[in-house]
Amino acid sequence: MERASGVLMAVSSLPNAYGIGTFGQEAYRFVDFLARTKQRYWQVLPLTTTSYGDSPYQSFSAAAGNPYFIDLDALKKLGYLTEHDFDDLNFGSDPARVDYGTLFVSHRHLLERAFVRFASDTPSDFKAFCAKQKEWLEPYAEFMSLKETFGLRAFWEWPRQY
Repeated sequence: MERASGVLMAVSSLPNAYGIGTFGQEAYRFVDFLARTKQRYWQVLPLTTTSYGDSPYQSFSAAAGNPYFIDLDALKKLGYLTEHDFDDLNFGSDPARVDYGTLFVSHRHLLERAFVRFASDTPSDFKAFCAKQKEWLEPYAEFMSLKETFGLRAFWEWPRQY
C-alpha cells in the first residue's frame, strides 16, 4: 500500500456565515486545498443527524444526513429561500463555535420555509428518490414525525401504542 496523508476535520468546522459548516462552497474550496497540497484523504466525523447532546455519534439514523449540513446558499440559488427569509435570524455569536441551540431554531425555521416552496413544485425525480430510499426513509420520517408530535421526548416516554 502506498503511503498517503490527509486530514481529519468535521464538516461542521468549515467556515460559514450560518453558524456551522456545510456541503457548500467552503467544502469545495477545502477539497481543492487538499488537492493542491497533495493530501489524499479527508476523514470526516459521522454525517448523520445529531440528537440530544449534539453528538454525531448519537444519531436517530445511520442513513439520514445532518440537516445542518445543507447549504443554505444553494437553497437560495434554487429559489427555495430568499434573502428576506434570513431577516432577524441568529446563527450564534461566536464564529469559532457551533451554537446548536441557536441553530435548532434558525435552521429549522429556514428549512421549513424551503420545504413549503419545494413541496409546491417538487422536482420530477423526487418520488423516484423516495422509492429508492424507502427502506430507511419511511421509518425515519415516521419516527421523527412522532418524536416531534410528542415534544421531542425520548420514545419510551411516548404513549404506549407508539
